Amino acid sequence: MSVNYQKTVQACFVGYIVQAIVNTFAPLLFLTFQKQFQIPLEQITLLITVNFMVQLLVDFVATFFVDRIGYRISIVAAHLFAAVGLMGLAIFPYFFTSPFLGLLSAVVLYAIGGGGLEVLVSPIVEACPTDHKEKTMSMLHSFYCWGYLGVVLISSLFFLAFGIQNWSFLALLWSILPLLNAFIFTRVPIASLIEEGQTGLSIRALFKNKFFWLFLLMMVCSGASEQAVSQWASAFAEQGLGVSKVVGDLAGPCSFALMMGLTRLFYGKFGQKINLERFITLSSVLAVFSYLLIGLTNAPIFGFIGCSLSGMAVGILWPGVFSLASRMIRNGGTAMFAYLALAGDLGCSLGPTVVGFVSKTAGNQLKFGILGAAIFPILMTLFSLLIQKVTPSHGNRLIDTYH
Repeated sequence: MSVNYQKTVQACFVGYIVQAIVNTFAPLLFLTFQKQFQIPLEQITLLITVNFMVQLLVDFVATFFVDRIGYRISIVAAHLFAAVGLMGLAIFPYFFTSPFLGLLSAVVLYAIGGGGLEVLVSPIVEACPTDHKEKTMSMLHSFYCWGYLGVVLISSLFFLAFGIQNWSFLALLWSILPLLNAFIFTRVPIASLIEEGQTGLSIRALFKNKFFWLFLLMMVCSGASEQAVSQWASAFAEQGLGVSKVVGDLAGPCSFALMMGLTRLFYGKFGQKINLERFITLSSVLAVFSYLLIGLTNAPIFGFIGCSLSGMAVGILWPGVFSLASRMIRNGGTAMFAYLALAGDLGCSLGPTVVGFVSKTAGNQLKFGILGAAIFPILMTLFSLLIQKVTPSHGNRLIDTYH
């Protein structure tokens, strides 16, 4: 009797919605934190950095424990950490001696959960016996975008109806979803990532593979290109476009997430007809253009268009690199996915951090910070051109020991 993995894939889709909550909800409140708790911009930037640095650390240590304790225990624990961290966001600032330390502690907890989800969800889906895995992977990552969009829309409506001062109640409500999905993951079937009779590549073998190093660099640029705009979109819309909090959230993060999600949905539907390597290259070029549009124009409408285009441009980068690595490095196993996620989260930390510090140097002008972060999509363009040059002529060939 065959096992039905449909509910497993659906639970993974929800897992990426949880990941979106972890990365998206707090940035909507950055200016609120600044006003309510008198937290300076440098410390707000530190919240972003710590979030992704903790996720990066989890990505690294996951290579040592996931295969030992199993995917089920690990994915359930990741959801529970995310839930407790979101609860802490609402509670800790009022009980710690310093509100900033309270926020930071909550960020650390949900970042542990977010890092676990980043490492685990993709390989769980990759292990499920589905056709057109690249399309499924893109569809999976589109749910991060729909989660992002849902968080922004629902949060904006909540703030409009009940006031921004009641944000802590919304944080408690958001914590319910990871709790429910943790329970679901105790029930659904989980397949093995490595085929029976085979073993995953060792860490040493991975690091001897030149393609693997190239994919790591591409993941750094993917994460940085995505989050540099994503994390600051709300604040940029308020400051750069001169609009209200609610309109800023809708004009910035919503347009970004919608366009990113549509790109991933598009590839999820028609991916079998598209050359993935060329699609990544064209998307990287569009990302460079969108960053320049945000940073070099003074017209609010072009800043809005730039945010939207950047979402469209970066949509395929993260899932695309995951798919290329899965296709070209056979039996990479948990270690490969963990290190790719680690590199991506390093980029997620670097991108917004560069924006924050360049903005401070430029008199707190966020558009100049985003312009400075354009280095990441520029590098992504170069790396994607290189992968096209070194990729075998037939894209489906599997490579075990290219070194």
